[in-house]
Amino acid sequence: MKHLLIVETNITDPSWVQDYLIKVTPLLSKFSGKYVTRTSNIEILEGEKKPQYSLVAEFATKDDALAFYASKEYYPFKEARRNGSSSKFLLVPVENGTE
Repeated sequence: MKHLLIVETNITDPSWVQDYLIKVTPLLSKFSGKYVTRTSNIEILEGEKKPQYSLVAEFATKDDALAFYASKEYYPFKEARRNGSSSKFLLVPVENGTE
């Protein structure tokens, strides 16, 4: 079953961002992931705080998404992101859709 990785990020130190964007994209693909969107063009319809940046990535399976997130290749980028931002990562199955 496909799974979506939904991320909301507020950047506190942008020094990690360029390297992350360049190197994490092919890594995501290695684990069957593809970006649905990566944007700062966000409109808040409900809730209190709008994130600076949001992304949605689709993976073929939950195992693929978890393997990407836990991989030793992603680890240094995850740590750089954690040190330079506050983020919320959600893993959501694609189920009960209308497609």
